[in-house]
Amino acid sequence: MRSGLLMAVGVVVVAIGAWPAAQAQSAKGSAKPWKPARLADGQPDIQGIWNNEEANFTPLELPKELAGRTTFTPEELQARAEKNAKSRVDAGDSTGPEDVGFYALYWFDWYWRKPLAGDWPALVVEPKDGRMPAMTPEARKTAAFMREHLHDGAETMEAGDRCVSRGVLGMMMPTAYNNGKLIVQTPGYVLVYSEMIHNARIIPLDGRPHVNTKVDQWEGDPRGHWEGNTLVIESTNFKAVDNLRSPNGRARQSPKRKIVERLTIVDANTLKYSATVDDPETYTAPWTIAFPYRRDDSYRQFEYACHEANYSVPNSLKGARTQEADSQGKR
Repeated sequence: MRSGLLMAVGVVVVAIGAWPAAQAQSAKGSAKPWKPARLADGQPDIQGIWNNEEANFTPLELPKELAGRTTFTPEELQARAEKNAKSRVDAGDSTGPEDVGFYALYWFDWYWRKPLAGDWPALVVEPKDGRMPAMTPEARKTAAFMREHLHDGAETMEAGDRCVSRGVLGMMMPTAYNNGKLIVQTPGYVLVYSEMIHNARIIPLDGRPHVNTKVDQWEGDPRGHWEGNTLVIESTNFKAVDNLRSPNGRARQSPKRKIVERLTIVDANTLKYSATVDDPETYTAPWTIAFPYRRDDSYRQFEYACHEANYSVPNSLKGARTQEADSQGKR
């Protein structure tokens, strides 16, 4: 089944100036901002399908051997992307097309594309060392509990496996497949539609305040505004979730989470995306990820019938009950 996915948002803005200097340049090496077409309400036109698939070739964190470096040539980044792609294929390809591990690669978008480097050797651009900040002691305790009790019941399973939500980051960040995002604009609104679990984020631009703090939502309450060629999305009012997808695994999402996303128009076919996450109950410091989206007119989104035929939940729970029976000598 062919499809599209994305993810991300946070506050405590480490402005795009926090990006490495190489990221501040346009695709053609010019610092001049692109002048996009504008819609009737004055919004820069970013409608269409955008794909972050190439970020699949960039690791989340800066490799330790690159620690301390601040500049990288395009050739060096491309070589690293190709190396990352080869190691991933080698890990999944064992005996040939009949092997289950090999067959699984066919589902991955990146398997069918030439490895392309992003703008930096890691998705994490803040903190400066390119490493995710540690989780708080309480968040680590929650994560350990959820791992131990993952299949006690449907309610303890990860929310994405249950087809409920992947969260903002799960929608906006690159994944193995379904990386196409549809952006639609109407007067006063921007809509970002993710194929995976068919989530639609409707972002008002009219300056309205966030909803009452008692109203919480899986993907938060977004508010957007334009700063020149940059769409800024600030999200608050997040639902407390103990087991939600995050860049480095599964983690808690607390009601204190704030996310600031920035989509900056570089040229007709490139958007620079960043997301700053500030969740003091989950992470010991704010952090920022950044990577490009490319226009992809060839991509087609299809219905993602997540709940229908979702055997992940019953099969996982049945498997856990079988293991428990075996451990107790009841089978």
